[in-house]
Amino acid sequence: MREELAGFTIGVTADRRRDELAALLQRRGARVVLAPALRIVPLADDTDLREATRACLERPPDVLMANTGIGMRGWLEAAEGWGLAEPLRGVLSRSYVVARGPKATGAIRAAGLREHWSPASESCDEVVEHLVRRGVAGQVVALQLHGERQPECTEALESAGATVIEVPVYRWAPPTDPAPLHRLIDLVAGRMVDAVTFTSAPAAEALLRAAGDRTETVLAALRGDVLAGCVGAVTAEPLVRRGVPVSAPNRARLGALVRTIVDELPRRTVTVKAGGHLLTLRGHAAVVDGELRPLAPAPMAVLRALAAAPGKVLSRTALLRTLPRGADEHAVEMAVARLRVGLDAPRVVQTVVKRGYRLRVD
Repeated sequence: MREELAGFTIGVTADRRRDELAALLQRRGARVVLAPALRIVPLADDTDLREATRACLERPPDVLMANTGIGMRGWLEAAEGWGLAEPLRGVLSRSYVVARGPKATGAIRAAGLREHWSPASESCDEVVEHLVRRGVAGQVVALQLHGERQPECTEALESAGATVIEVPVYRWAPPTDPAPLHRLIDLVAGRMVDAVTFTSAPAAEALLRAAGDRTETVLAALRGDVLAGCVGAVTAEPLVRRGVPVSAPNRARLGALVRTIVDELPRRTVTVKAGGHLLTLRGHAAVVDGELRPLAPAPMAVLRALAAAPGKVLSRTALLRTLPRGADEHAVEMAVARLRVGLDAPRVVQTVVKRGYRLRVD
């Protein structure tokens, strides 16, 4: 198959660039579930942003810590609206400018400013360590926030003797419609998606927060059957802290994240020989002798259970436990029948009279 992700279902929790990420995944054959965990709310008319801007004009910062491209652009656009853009650019042009990543670097250059240093890891912690080593005692540091306060960064700089001006350009807010996020949580808890992508640490926190009393169930799924794909190490931190193994590219780019998923997901598939056929199980499909066979959730659940113990007879009661609540043994028979039709390989699943079903591996 040419589409490396055909048969896989992948959740996308991003908001601002969700369509771009979804298109990259769909181009490779994936089924995508869009479920923004957060949305960005600009603060162009916010009193705190205006006060932080005036503070920078009154006490020109010795250091500017630019965290995000969208944040720097939003700050300068807001300043333009207040008639303060040129004075702000003037004071920032004399600052030692640290850009946390390429997007912040691009925004800095687009504003006619020049960055002096960027961390290899794109990590706030590495930026703070660099500034503390360089020396910030007695200096003013303008810290452009990314969505929420970063008290650990502010406290570390203040402990080193700096005065920190926090610049809140935007904030994270819950999605306007929370239903898609709760649907994705259902799918993760039921292990009915193969991967979930995260492009920011707050989005990972938001998904777990929205899971409520199912948080541990979601974490268990992410520690096992559901791949957590993160755009970078900073995004991954909330999940890593909770013991979730994550896959992340070395460089924080959407394209690199997709390549990481393309490399990782096919390696996690189960392949068995049964009834004279080679079967590879993907999220919502089986690949039978190289041909993709999409399956409904119930037949797919039965196939997964049978493939987990090739040749072993599983009773209707055992298979019933793999189906949604409320199903009965008749539903098992229907799922098996639909599975046989869907695979278009009738010898794969064998009925063992009065005992149940098994994959025919002899």
